[in-house]
Amino acid sequence: MSDSDGKKTLGVRGGGPRSGNVKQSFSHGRSKNVVVETKRKRVVVPKPGAAKPAAGGAGTAGASGAGGIQNAEMERRLKALQAAKAREAEEVATREADEKARVEERERRRAEQENKEREQRELEERAKAKAEAEERAKKEAEEHKALDAAEKAARAEPAQPRSNDARTVKPAAPVSRKREQEDDKRRAKTRGGEGENRRSGKLTVSQALGGGEGGRQRSMASMRRKQERARQKAMGESQEREKIVREVQVPEAIVVSELANRMAERVAEVVKSLMKMGMMVTQNQSIDADTAELIIEEFGHKIVRVSDADVEDVINEVEDAEADLKPRPP
Repeated sequence: MSDSDGKKTLGVRGGGPRSGNVKQSFSHGRSKNVVVETKRKRVVVPKPGAAKPAAGGAGTAGASGAGGIQNAEMERRLKALQAAKAREAEEVATREADEKARVEERERRRAEQENKEREQRELEERAKAKAEAEERAKKEAEEHKALDAAEKAARAEPAQPRSNDARTVKPAAPVSRKREQEDDKRRAKTRGGEGENRRSGKLTVSQALGGGEGGRQRSMASMRRKQERARQKAMGESQEREKIVREVQVPEAIVVSELANRMAERVAEVVKSLMKMGMMVTQNQSIDADTAELIIEEFGHKIVRVSDADVEDVINEVEDAEADLKPRPP
């Protein structure tokens, strides 16, 4: 028995296709056999007689084809380079335009902000000036009002004194001649009207309701002034009224009108004196004791200062006697 019995020998296969089986596995245990064939590439060998002309023709065609390819490639590259340069120039121009637009936008916003701040400052200044003008006008109105009130109070009747304690007598101002002239004119007009009514001989409804043929009746103050003038004319000279110096009790704070009443002076005169001292007050406002002392001395009176402790000392405690007490129901 020879060694080659039953064994395959190695050798070179022919040029035909080679086949083989490949087992393809899938999930769940499935498998499939695939037949794989391998073919060799076919090589064409030119004939020996036509090799040279064919080689020469192929060389010429290759040279001409290579030259055409190079020219086309150069043109394509040149066009690509030009296009790249154009794109770059366009991008540069776009960037410059964007930067310019951003700068202009910043300048515009800055100008708008400055305009807003300037307008705000102008509004604040106008509002401040308006407020100052209103405050100044208000103060002037208050000053005019206080002066008008003082003038009206000066034209009014003098306040009646509360106390009869006489200390020192000083001469007062004589009766005003201007008031006498006004009363004389008014009396002359009244007499003329009475004469006309008396000559007419008729009684009207207004005269009957007014209280007689004389028309409007004269006030008691006018009658008193008339009697005072008649008495002075009868004596031949104008008598001077006497002024009483009083002791004015002043607490720590006192109202202007109360101070005027305690001094028996006109409120308007007291307000004028306070205004001369630089205090713009009205008759309903309070002043301290030091200011009241200056006013009292200016009007020629004497000041007596009192405090809350003095008032408490005056109050006497009254105790109830047990005999006077009476039971009462709850």
